[in-house]
Amino acid sequence: MEMNVILFTLGAAFVLALIAGPLFIPLLKRLKFGQQIRTDGPQGHLKKAGTPTMGGTIILLALSLAFLRFSDQTAEAVILLIATLGYGLIGFLDDYIKILFKRSLGLTAKQKLVGQLIISGIVCYLLYRIGHNTDISIPFTDITLAVGWWLYVPFVVIMMLGMSNAVNFTDGLDGLLAGTSAIAFGAFTVIAMMHSNMETAIFSAAMVGAVLGFLVFNAHPAKVFMGDTGSLGIGGGLAAVAILTKSELLILLVGGVFVLELLSVVIQVISFKTRGKRVFKMSPIHHHYELVGWSEWRIVLTFWFVGLVFAGAALINL
Repeated sequence: MEMNVILFTLGAAFVLALIAGPLFIPLLKRLKFGQQIRTDGPQGHLKKAGTPTMGGTIILLALSLAFLRFSDQTAEAVILLIATLGYGLIGFLDDYIKILFKRSLGLTAKQKLVGQLIISGIVCYLLYRIGHNTDISIPFTDITLAVGWWLYVPFVVIMMLGMSNAVNFTDGLDGLLAGTSAIAFGAFTVIAMMHSNMETAIFSAAMVGAVLGFLVFNAHPAKVFMGDTGSLGIGGGLAAVAILTKSELLILLVGGVFVLELLSVVIQVISFKTRGKRVFKMSPIHHHYELVGWSEWRIVLTFWFVGLVFAGAALINL
């Protein structure tokens, strides 16, 4: 019975995304919500300028409708939706400002940070209200760190900020983030079921269906981009799922591709500022492979495979 609910939720979200795509994409075109391309990015991306963006609304709509239909709408459900839709709203504002002023930068870094801190703070408050367990388990060991709220709150905030930005960095090629996030949420669907956390399992399945439905329109050559609306929303949801399944550290393995993307940016910045040299031709790392001559499909398929390996390794921990 539980598996049926998971499959129905995944299928419903997938179908809803398929239905929403042909409705939203023409609307985004009419509104001239086209992608603004960075001039300092790979030159091959300039031809993608004008492709409809803010397609993350398709993902968030399909996810929310499917999840609300099949979930029990508990306190955990509220936390999952606030984390996802809250971060998605920040991304929406960022995308809208980019379009409004026709520039590649939307909200300032400070404005984004304030918004993310507010959403993270609300999530922490709700976790406290439901008596969430603050112990942190070390993957592949029997070690559990008993930390109090005074340590757990900053840990959760940093985790949400880090993962949402790591996921955001991954959204740079057609289908790259949609595929890798489907794999990560698929792994968390299994993890949540193993922990008898059906609400989180249903949410994760809904996200898998929503991003796979979106991938139909986002695969190379993309008809629509998810924008920060989608990437930040996905990142916030992924962090919330890890928190509720008590997989706060395991997310580093489940979302290994996202972690690598983030690390490549950090390494590049530190190296350039301290040595005046770049480690990669361009960061995040998927751009490095573009500049060494890999095709877009080759990069995306390789990263999907790496994501599967990371997710599989994480499931061994169960």
